Amino acid sequence: MRSHRRLRLLAPFLLVPLISSCFASGGDGDEGSGDTGGSRLRVALAFPPAENLSPYGADATLLSRLGVTEGLTALDANGSAAPALAASWRQENARTWTFTLREATFQDGTEVTPEAVADSLGHAADAEPAPAALTGVSLKAEPAGDRAVRITTAEADPVLPLRLSSPSLAVLSAKAYAKTGKADPVGTATGPFEITEVNGATSASLDRFDDYWGGRAQAAGIDARFIADGTARANALRTGELDIAEALPVAQAATLDRDERRDTATTRTTSLLLNARTGTFHDAGLRAAARAALDTSVFAKDVYEGYGDPGAGIYGPAVTWAEGKRTAPVGRAAEQRPKGETVTLATYDNRPELPEVAQVVKEQWEKAGFTVRLVVREYSRLESDALDGKFDAFVLARNTLLDTGDPVAVLAGDYTCDGDFNIAQLCDKGVDRAVAQAEKAADTDRRRDAAMAAEARILGTDAVLPLVHQRIITGVRDGVQGVVLDPYERTLVGTGTRR
Repeated sequence: MRSHRRLRLLAPFLLVPLISSCFASGGDGDEGSGDTGGSRLRVALAFPPAENLSPYGADATLLSRLGVTEGLTALDANGSAAPALAASWRQENARTWTFTLREATFQDGTEVTPEAVADSLGHAADAEPAPAALTGVSLKAEPAGDRAVRITTAEADPVLPLRLSSPSLAVLSAKAYAKTGKADPVGTATGPFEITEVNGATSASLDRFDDYWGGRAQAAGIDARFIADGTARANALRTGELDIAEALPVAQAATLDRDERRDTATTRTTSLLLNARTGTFHDAGLRAAARAALDTSVFAKDVYEGYGDPGAGIYGPAVTWAEGKRTAPVGRAAEQRPKGETVTLATYDNRPELPEVAQVVKEQWEKAGFTVRLVVREYSRLESDALDGKFDAFVLARNTLLDTGDPVAVLAGDYTCDGDFNIAQLCDKGVDRAVAQAEKAADTDRRRDAAMAAEARILGTDAVLPLVHQRIITGVRDGVQGVVLDPYERTLVGTGTRR
């Protein structure tokens, strides 16, 4: 039975002051330089907590986007590992790395020590189900002196520093684990903002953590609301109830003044996944016909109203190194003419454009000769069926670098025989060999080259059909500065975010 990574897509972490220096922000001024009390920020997020704010699942990115949690490393603008709670690191041998910690304090007042970090990573390694960043990876962390942590993996892991940037590997104090089997981030994290109150799936209050190692935040705190309806988020911003609203629907962009919206190329791709194991699309020729029937130009232009780029591959334009390395798909089958075969096409409505994408796909496929039944539900009511292969096709918006920052990880998790998020149900020996070869590459350029070779193999199966590379629209109220526009969708509020 395949291990299911639950609710992976529901939220877009990380190092707020460090990352905000790498990405475009909504204002000027030095991060963390404010000496005044500051105003509170009113922020709306698109997805409510789904797992009681556990850092091991989708809620990890809610915590990071609000500036609560951080890990040993971060991602810089080029997708490389950058210092965070670890000031530096070195590789001792193929399986062992040593990370030197910076001076930092947990929000409960205790010191970030090697013992605390090792304990926190140990809890993550033992979590069930495993955090996405640790899928297929076994690691052990132990203190290595006054300011260092030694991490050993069961197998060679050339991208361990990237892996430790994952939102799901946030470092928490010992207090977080007082309840058996739980990891409570309330008052136990290290970021510039501390959660003080959580009102179910409706709202949360956060106060500035004045002892933050990266400098005192300029905002006094955050009043966060979880508003699933995109139109409601846009309306609340327009009427002055909010300062920042994330992930606004493209249909609402024109209702905002130009200086109140920011669009950012992201590493999120909307794709059509075809069930290669059972049903209509078990036939490679019919998968080829399904691909040939699509006019993908309409998705970026019409459905996303220009806030997107036409689908070119698994990785989009925000993965800046990918375009120059992309090669043609390998091994595509000849098209087989559809003869009314029935297809069940599913998607979710948490991202408002996806049902429209699915409707366009339905119309194009029916014109080509398929019979299409459309299923639209809220994501949490859909994922288990998708992972169990109960649909013939699935429209999915997937951030390819969210879980680890490693381009190979998404290929292994989504498109190999043993992948834990393999909605396409793909099991192809050529793909598995190509991904395994990429996983062995330690040099950054060679790993990227191997990832693109594996992408060509995956696209050649026609089990994944990239439709559009998304641009995320963030609503920013006039006068608000320093909003962090992160292509990895891991952070939103930084120490310099203020109004």
